[in-house]
Amino acid sequence: MPARRPARRSAAAAAAFALTAGPAAALLVAAPAAHATGGGGEGRADAVVLRTGLDISLLNKSVNVPLTAALNEVNAPASAEKTALTVQLDGVEQGKPVSVLRADVATAKATADAHKTEGHVNLAHARVHVPGLPLLSLIEVEKVTSKALCEAGKQPVAESNVLGAVTVLGKKVTLSAGGPTRVDVPAVGVVTLDLSKTHTTSRTAAATALELKVSVNPLKLNVAEVDGTVTLAGATCESPKAPPAKEEPKAPSAPAPEPDVKPQTATATEANLAETGGSSTTPYLAGGAALLLASGAAALAVARSRRSRNGA
Repeated sequence: MPARRPARRSAAAAAAFALTAGPAAALLVAAPAAHATGGGGEGRADAVVLRTGLDISLLNKSVNVPLTAALNEVNAPASAEKTALTVQLDGVEQGKPVSVLRADVATAKATADAHKTEGHVNLAHARVHVPGLPLLSLIEVEKVTSKALCEAGKQPVAESNVLGAVTVLGKKVTLSAGGPTRVDVPAVGVVTLDLSKTHTTSRTAAATALELKVSVNPLKLNVAEVDGTVTLAGATCESPKAPPAKEEPKAPSAPAPEPDVKPQTATATEANLAETGGSSTTPYLAGGAALLLASGAAALAVARSRRSRNGA
């Protein structure tokens, strides 16, 4: 079902235009809706090679013909590859189809799953035309790319590149990343270019290789004025929601070590000795001392008796 939405949008836009523009009805011949190529996640991604939002004023009628078209516009998961976008506007360029874009390579891809989403665009050797200027390209580029990558739980990334020469209304221009570049061609018009616009948030990213603000006055093929915007190589994404972090089970805390208490016993003698500051060997020492004193006393008595005998 999602793959049919772009086709329904194109049909609805054509019908609305036919009601507002009367005879200047428009038929958009664009890339068919691409079918899904992979699984989906909670995030999203989009990619488009070219998108126009132009108002075309006709000379012979006081009406404005809107030119709103897109080439290879996809929503994840899908991919598309078509190298030309042709729009037919009644009352413009003598009823012939207007070739808005022709390129050697024009691919758009969008993918999405539970872990990441990504939009990617690649455009090479492309020429963009607007009604009223069949022989003069609005812009010519050698190669432009855009990429938007959103991964769950990570900072999104957006990048775009314009490689090689760029020609606007027949003039080669040097683009600056510091701000818009203005190209003014007398008797034709003015084009302002914004180079490599990127934007990111915590969960989204968007990249556009080139955005042109157009105001030209061809005064040819029944076209008085063309105003609006043209976007080349746009990609956006929104990251899937990161899964909730799992709490790791806490390791059980080791029980506190029990105090190393050993039962202590003491005899009455040891307790008394402890009170007087002695030890368990004190009785033996005392006994030994008593024996020594007794033996000394006996020896002294024997010596005295011998002396007394000798004296007699």
